[in-house]
Amino acid sequence: MDIYRRYGPAVLRKCERMLGNRPDAEDVVQTLFIDLLRKERTDVDLPYLYRAATNRCLNLMRDRRRRQELLDQHGEILLPVGPSGEGQVVSVELLSRLVQALDAPSAEVFVYHYLDHLNQSEIAELMGVTRRTVYTRLQRVQAEVARLAAVPGGAS
Repeated sequence: MDIYRRYGPAVLRKCERMLGNRPDAEDVVQTLFIDLLRKERTDVDLPYLYRAATNRCLNLMRDRRRRQELLDQHGEILLPVGPSGEGQVVSVELLSRLVQALDAPSAEVFVYHYLDHLNQSEIAELMGVTRRTVYTRLQRVQAEVARLAAVPGGAS
């Protein structure tokens, strides 16, 4: 499959960054390309594949029941939140709850901004929405982080 040879490694790297481990990333990429092959889709480009992979990774994260295992494996991470971009240490458990609490478009913006380090204009172009829409969704993400961090055990 030509699109796999062309885009597979880039999509795999993205999934590995999101999920934190190669085996899960390989599973996501493999099922994505198998689904494309079954549907005989060859008209896809890298932005489409990034969005599809992001959504599959988010779904996998939502479905995970082993939060304590992830916390033991990954420890703490630094997530810049708040209007001035100040850093707040957020546990993997809080990240998992955040992804579950957000609607799909906001979760997608969260991944692009905080994990892929894309700016608002890049996210808007990738998602086919306005920069203002991205800004609004980032505000929603920040409000949800604040809400979840206030819950006991939500943030360290």
